Amino acid sequence: MLILFGYIIVLGSVFGGYVAIGGHLGALVQPAEFVMIIGAALGAFVCANNGKAIKATLRSFSKLKRTKRYNKMMYMELMALQYRLLTKARRDGMLAIERDIDSPQDSAIFADYPKILSDPMIMAFLTDYLRLMVSGNMDPFEIDALMEHEIETFQHEAEMPSHSLSAVGDGLPAFGIVAAVMGVVHALGSADQGAGVMGQMIAQALVGTFAGILLAYGFVTPVAHHINLQVGEATKMLQCIRVTLMASLNGLAPQLAVEFGRKALFTAVRPSFSELEEHVRSSGQTLRSTGTDGS
Repeated sequence: MLILFGYIIVLGSVFGGYVAIGGHLGALVQPAEFVMIIGAALGAFVCANNGKAIKATLRSFSKLKRTKRYNKMMYMELMALQYRLLTKARRDGMLAIERDIDSPQDSAIFADYPKILSDPMIMAFLTDYLRLMVSGNMDPFEIDALMEHEIETFQHEAEMPSHSLSAVGDGLPAFGIVAAVMGVVHALGSADQGAGVMGQMIAQALVGTFAGILLAYGFVTPVAHHINLQVGEATKMLQCIRVTLMASLNGLAPQLAVEFGRKALFTAVRPSFSELEEHVRSSGQTLRSTGTDGS
């Protein structure tokens, strides 16, 4: 898990360097400072968000481990599935895929792509717009506009946890300063106990500044960025479907429509034409075929 590995690097670098210069880890253990910083951050998070945003943020933590959910293989499955559906529709008519999209669990085509079938977001988006295409009562530009609005709405909702955590990360250094100031005030109020005691108390107070900055830029902000990357990957899946279906609606053959979808992917996960053709061929189809394949 990359996040855990990154945290280990952060902690090892910071505390390892501190020990290397002769620092004592015990001096950094200041529970009161951490209570002030973390408690204030949680309170600000609750104040700044509604119940929907808070629940979405909590749910997002369970998805952090999915670092390779939308990889090249997932994209190839999506495009191969679209190719087979569009090929069947082109060969036998759009009504031929009505049963497949109405009951994907019972469809022989969908059964060959279990990763896609198990993803509710992709399945809902793909089948909904295939139904609109089957109905034949909507203009392609209307369908395209509807797709754009739905993708925009999905992206806005999916980015709420990222924005919420980013705001917390931005505020943590300030809360660290607040905790440090409180500690300094306490130290100055104990000036009659001698310079040695007061110096120790000021050093303890400065742990608050250290903790606030470390939590912000070493932990919270990276998680927010990671969630944002996951949203981008999910959005790209929807964009791939949109581009492919729109190409088909505009009269392009299935192999060309899939090629449009392939070109819409990020280069890091975009399969080559040969890779995609090989994947499609494994299910008894081919991107280059004609005739009975409906290509």
